[in-house]
Amino acid sequence: MDHESVKVVIARRELQTPEIVVLELAPADGAKLPPFEAGAHIDVQVSDDIVRQYSLSNAFEDGGVYRLGILNDPNSRGGSRTIHAQFAEGDEISISLPRNHFPLDMSAAHTILFGGGIGITPMIAMAYALKKAGKSFELHYCCRSSANAAFVDELASQFGDRLSLHFDDGADEQKLAPAAMLQSPREGLHVYVCGPTGFMDWIIDTAKQAGLPSAQIHFEYFSAEVDTSGAAFEVFAAASGVTVQVPEGVSIANALKAAGVKVDVSCEEGVCGTCICDVLEGTPDHRDHFLNDEEKECGDQMAVCCSRAKSARLVLDI
Repeated sequence: MDHESVKVVIARRELQTPEIVVLELAPADGAKLPPFEAGAHIDVQVSDDIVRQYSLSNAFEDGGVYRLGILNDPNSRGGSRTIHAQFAEGDEISISLPRNHFPLDMSAAHTILFGGGIGITPMIAMAYALKKAGKSFELHYCCRSSANAAFVDELASQFGDRLSLHFDDGADEQKLAPAAMLQSPREGLHVYVCGPTGFMDWIIDTAKQAGLPSAQIHFEYFSAEVDTSGAAFEVFAAASGVTVQVPEGVSIANALKAAGVKVDVSCEEGVCGTCICDVLEGTPDHRDHFLNDEEKECGDQMAVCCSRAKSARLVLDI
């Protein structure tokens, strides 16, 4: 783990559904954990060679804990599967300090939070922050069924009529209809969404079609399909003095690592931002879900775990 790490103890472990485990992390040395803002996440050192990012889902109080909700993903590459099978109460683990790439804009006139499946976790922290600040908001939690939903009792007791539950197997009137909700967006509305890729794309596209400016649509992807198709190209790692050819089907990160260049990666799906690198020359073909539209348009940085090149050559500051 390349970010500053701290040792914590799993103070509490609860299996809220057959596939969702909730962990509460307390400092291992008795000191206080640093505070965090809603939308933040931490890196968890799952094993010697696996680091994964998880959103913090609680309202942090001074001297409190960090709470994670972790889905046992059927497509797990070893992270969530290992946590579900091996992480137990009392275990000491390493985590990073909180980082926030999904900050909450507290100046919004009204905020709509959409959480799909395990994507509810950052929304819980946001709902607590908005409630504490006396802000206008609503929280929508979407799941395949009530059996798949975690945190429901807590959300109902804390947020009352600001909470709406939407289950795929529920009554038609219970199902989420974002087009109707966003048909005439009120001035100062901000939308936040997190969850499966298809769910997020649906909400984001609906908000854009309703005329909501991109600056008022906020999102954080947990995972994404990686497309490494396309013609081969050359990458010159300027700081390392190494040139590599990146063939179709191989990521820039893997091509550089094979040539001995150190590349920090984590999710390898273009969602966490760990591998973001400055572009000195050339035109990136952005395929990540981390950089926003304006950052991609600038073309001066890219995610080397998944993005490729539109030009024949890229020069990267690595």
